[in-house]
Amino acid sequence: MIPFSQTWPYDLIMGDMYVHRCPFCGQENVLLPMRPKELQAVRDGKKKLLVFPCCKASLTVIDTDADYLLFDRPVRS
Repeated sequence: MIPFSQTWPYDLIMGDMYVHRCPFCGQENVLLPMRPKELQAVRDGKKKLLVFPCCKASLTVIDTDADYLLFDRPVRS
């Protein structure tokens, strides 16, 4: 079972990936430095270091689905 505390929702809007709120600093509507084509590579097992541009916090994306990114550590309390 996937631990919900290690997931964060994202949206694809016109070819860009956004999160509604940064899990670290709370900034809203953050454009992620990750392309939608990278989602398939992550699903296939490739890990992706994701640095949030708002606060420079970093996480490793280890899996994805159509709505959520799964990270290597908890992002929810």
